[in-house]
Amino acid sequence: MSIILIILIFGIIVFFHEFGHFLFAKLNHIAVNEFSIGMGPAIVSFKKKETKYSLRIFPIGGYCMMEGEDEESDSENAFSNKPVWVRMLVVVVAGPLFNFILAFIFAIILVHFTGCDPATLYYVAPDSAAEEAGIAEGDTILEINGDKIYNYRELLLYMQLNDASKPVELTMVTPDGDEYVTVVSPKLDKNGEYKLGVIGGYVESEGIGTDLKYGALELRYWFKATITSLKMIFTGGVSSDDIMGPVGVGGAFDDVLDEVKEASTTKKEEVINIILNMLNWCILLSVNLGVMNLLPIPALDGGRLLFLIIEAVRRKKIPQDKEAFVNFIGFVLLIILMIVVFFNDIKNVFF
Repeated sequence: MSIILIILIFGIIVFFHEFGHFLFAKLNHIAVNEFSIGMGPAIVSFKKKETKYSLRIFPIGGYCMMEGEDEESDSENAFSNKPVWVRMLVVVVAGPLFNFILAFIFAIILVHFTGCDPATLYYVAPDSAAEEAGIAEGDTILEINGDKIYNYRELLLYMQLNDASKPVELTMVTPDGDEYVTVVSPKLDKNGEYKLGVIGGYVESEGIGTDLKYGALELRYWFKATITSLKMIFTGGVSSDDIMGPVGVGGAFDDVLDEVKEASTTKKEEVINIILNMLNWCILLSVNLGVMNLLPIPALDGGRLLFLIIEAVRRKKIPQDKEAFVNFIGFVLLIILMIVVFFNDIKNVFF
């Protein structure tokens, strides 16, 4: 069950990403040779006009193969013969942008049915670090160490990814609209963990305005979480056990499904909760894919953007064979990384 759902989630995300490339290519009169979901041998394929449409056996990845993308072409509809700004739109804006659009749409739906989590505190523990710092129930957090926040989960994210024992400067606002700044020194709880002693939570949506506002803030939250996580990976702030690939995601989603089944009292409730959890995973993974593809790494959309920026500055195309060689090296390195992540997943999930 979880395998099928994970394949469906990845399929939706990859389809939307590649459809962004496909749509922008078609709008700019670029010939698309093949539009494929999945990799490896084709299960189903058909051709309409100049484009071959394929569904391939391995449900990881996909591609939109454009005429003249990796080779020279004399066609006026070739990717390589279009102005540099058009190629930037097709390669970079289209794919990641569509991932963010998909995440935003799903976030609106999720907020509508599950509510939102403004950074308002509905409980402050007696004798806690927060109470000693003058924080009261009903107060709302505006900033953490000078960084604006909108969701209560941003406080949890900060405490999770930073040294939780260090004092935190919070900018607060009371229900009456009075702002104040306070420094909270976390205290050890009975489990030996540093805590501020506050609790926030979800509130019901108040209509389409709330859905749109907190749908956008949901997108912002996952974008911020992704960027923060990437920084920690590159600075060594996380271990290999914290990095997940498709197998790891499948294992984590399987755990979520088990929790949903235990918490649901009826089959209808179980199905609804599974769908809502799928939406949440789609948002998370779609934002991750969008951000990752913007990184200036050869073979990714961001790497192609880097070449196009160099071309725009030089006002001269980079020889296609040299660009193809660099992209090939990048592709090989990505495959090696995928293999390493795969075996890391196997280790974390099964051992």
